[in-house]
Amino acid sequence: MTSQLLSGATGVLVLADGTVLQGIGVGATGDAVGEVCFNTAMTGYQEILTDPSYMAQIIAFTFPHVGNVGTNIDDVEQMSGAAETSARGAIFRGVPTDPANWRADSDLAGWMARRGVIGLAGVDTRALTRRIRERGMPHAVIAHDPQGRFDLEALVAKAKAWNGLVGLDLAKDASCLQPFTFGEGLWNWPEGYAQPAPEAKYEVVVMDYGVKRNILRALTSVGARASVVPASTSAEDVLARKPQGILLSNGPGDPSATGAYAVPEIRKLVESGVPVFGICLGHQMLSLALGARTVKMDQGHHGANHPVKDLTTGKVEIVSMNHGFTVDRDSLPAPVTETHVSLFDGTNAGIALKDRPVFSVQHHPEASPGPTDSLYLFDRFAKMMDDAR
Repeated sequence: MTSQLLSGATGVLVLADGTVLQGIGVGATGDAVGEVCFNTAMTGYQEILTDPSYMAQIIAFTFPHVGNVGTNIDDVEQMSGAAETSARGAIFRGVPTDPANWRADSDLAGWMARRGVIGLAGVDTRALTRRIRERGMPHAVIAHDPQGRFDLEALVAKAKAWNGLVGLDLAKDASCLQPFTFGEGLWNWPEGYAQPAPEAKYEVVVMDYGVKRNILRALTSVGARASVVPASTSAEDVLARKPQGILLSNGPGDPSATGAYAVPEIRKLVESGVPVFGICLGHQMLSLALGARTVKMDQGHHGANHPVKDLTTGKVEIVSMNHGFTVDRDSLPAPVTETHVSLFDGTNAGIALKDRPVFSVQHHPEASPGPTDSLYLFDRFAKMMDDAR
């Protein structure tokens, strides 16, 4: 089929079932295939679009006004790899607005164009969100052509041909290639991101499955020296660094696929007795290492307004989540205690071992939507390292 000229449309979202949503193209031109999810956060769009956990996904923002704070170099969450190792596309209700924030050094549309992120505006994101809630996250192609020419038949075929996230190991691409040490703390007003203490209190090795900068900043802020190593690093090499703690990071893709090589090493790390803290993908793979199962979710959890209950304290936290797989809570073996649960749908959001200094959470404690509801988890990790000395 030759390209079609759509009247007034410079962008499209083409679903694998043949549905076509037309609108205004934003950002980069071309097309990209991925899984469409919706995110309910009202702020933080730059952090969301640069989070490696969204690799191979197209994000529909439910909040109608996006772009007003612009973008800046400091708030990029991605640590390593090319722009392809984060979100591939973005869908907006309205055209992104011009920035009106003192920290902005670029507008959103221009920033997306430079990063190669394709956007589509003018879409009824409420209707798209309802469709995802009812039918699950579809495979789709997002495309932008300033001339409005699209080969819709070819785009449908491309969406149909994509195999999706199940069975897909993306952490290997999102991970760093060489070890490095991170040296930046959390944001302090008005100075900006803090500098670490001259002498670190803890040596922490971070298994990089697609780690976010703010996780490393939060570690540094509790006194850790964060040594980041590639996802494929062996347990023997990690333990040779003599860490006081080990962090299993967030990341994209199917935990079972990445777990093919990561889970055996995680088991060795758990058996070593060194305190272990897992976040998001790290939580899922730790659960696999302990004998649980993970399953694909129909709509996933993506937003900054998710209520999670800490069962160890009874406290309810407002947290940030971005995952399309979940730990099957019914598969948790006897030595594992469930510590956190989502109050939206009752899915598992945290575990701990009864006899070892090991715990993990599904949500992102560094993202601070509460704004600091979950930062205590880094203090909990620090206390574990103190107790293990």
